[in-house]
Amino acid sequence: MARIAKVIDLPSIVKLNKADGQISSQLIQILREAVQLGDLHSGDPLPSSRELAQTLGIARGTVIEAYDQLIAEGVLEARARQGTFVSHALKSSSHQASSTHHIDAESLTDAARTYAEIFNEFKPLAHRPFAISVPTGRTQPSDVWRKLGNRFRARGVAAPSGYDDPQGVYALRSAIADYVRRSRSVQCEPEQIVITSGIQQALYLCSQILFTSHNSVWVEDPAYRGTTAILENSLHHLQITRVPVDEEGIQVQKGIELAPHACAAFVTPSHQYPLGMPMSLARRDKLIEWAKQQRAWIVEDDYDSELRYTGQPFPALQGMAPDQVIYLGTFSKVLFPSLRLGYVVLPKVLVALFCGLRVLIDRHPPSADQHVLAAFIQEGYLERHIRRIRNVYAENRQQIIQLIDRYIPKTHAFIESGDQGMHMVLWLAAPADDLKIAKIALEAGVSVKAVSPTFSQAGKRSGLILGLGDFELIQIENAVKILAKIILQNL
Repeated sequence: MARIAKVIDLPSIVKLNKADGQISSQLIQILREAVQLGDLHSGDPLPSSRELAQTLGIARGTVIEAYDQLIAEGVLEARARQGTFVSHALKSSSHQASSTHHIDAESLTDAARTYAEIFNEFKPLAHRPFAISVPTGRTQPSDVWRKLGNRFRARGVAAPSGYDDPQGVYALRSAIADYVRRSRSVQCEPEQIVITSGIQQALYLCSQILFTSHNSVWVEDPAYRGTTAILENSLHHLQITRVPVDEEGIQVQKGIELAPHACAAFVTPSHQYPLGMPMSLARRDKLIEWAKQQRAWIVEDDYDSELRYTGQPFPALQGMAPDQVIYLGTFSKVLFPSLRLGYVVLPKVLVALFCGLRVLIDRHPPSADQHVLAAFIQEGYLERHIRRIRNVYAENRQQIIQLIDRYIPKTHAFIESGDQGMHMVLWLAAPADDLKIAKIALEAGVSVKAVSPTFSQAGKRSGLILGLGDFELIQIENAVKILAKIILQNL
């Protein structure tokens, strides 16, 4: 069992003034208040009388006298051969507030209250069916990841060091440049890549750098809630135009009719989120044509395009217009979300701007895992891992579809067709309340998200987002049964 370090530094002790005399009484009062105000908690160890006397420059007998008095009062307790501790009997009173004044939530700004709502909205789901991007079982990186980590952290470039490059480790940027060229037809050099803490940070950087006050932007309808939440809360007070999607992706002509002079379009062309269809070539051409005419940016979120179950993945939009498109990628889906490593491929003119803001946010991403990931990519393990998990998710996807067909009548719910990605949408028949059903499902042990928050108010539809995590078949079947019961009871 690990030893608990003795408490040596007690900030409250600075109140002791030897010039005032009665040092023992002062010390008693200071330690008593430290316990009452929560500076010292029940069970916390105190310095030995010798250590505290040396620290304060007073007689040891004075400290012993103070300790004995507080032990008699029940504030402290002495343990044989262990030392002096704050009494366990004080658990209920050791966390008293230092002030009776509390800031009322109503006195906070509207933005502050909105952030609290976003925090609740984005809490991760429990790791059970149908949570998205849960690397369990066969979808976890192999032992190679652990071995590479041990190799790089034990010595060399991934050992603890000083500040690193805000743009990210060059070895990883070089590996990504080569990987996206081969797998996604992205045209870039390592110097155009900035490593981020996932796509979410890249979206935030875009929202702060690309626009001025009240600029207009296009966002798909429906769209990833992480994108809309960032843009809705931008300090630039952006004008957001929700552009509907159909079976070919974003309706570019509709966007032109609604906001022809927008400064950017935020899109998921390879795998529309959350509906799943890829953007057609005709729509891609039209979107790029519009962006060039308006000198607008296209922000391409390519979050899980590697996971296509039939045919070949669609190439990235960036390869068609490298100077117009900002390409966002992540390893959260194909590896694991807690890695917190993504990347943005930028036109060269934007690199310094992104790095400058990056410095103000968190200086640079943690370096050790960047070296591990660079080796994982360069030595071919990433592509092997993707091939393996693609098979796993394809199998799970088919099982979920079959189980839903078995237990949920199509009059109540049906699966959106699609052949790629880590999730599916289960549409609910009207007048289902997907938020209510998702809440009941979570309480019943099934991790699902409502799809309605991804839509604008005008285009809202009711459905559930089901992730394809690698859970046991019996877990998946039980979850479908529970979900079926909830849907049938609430329609």
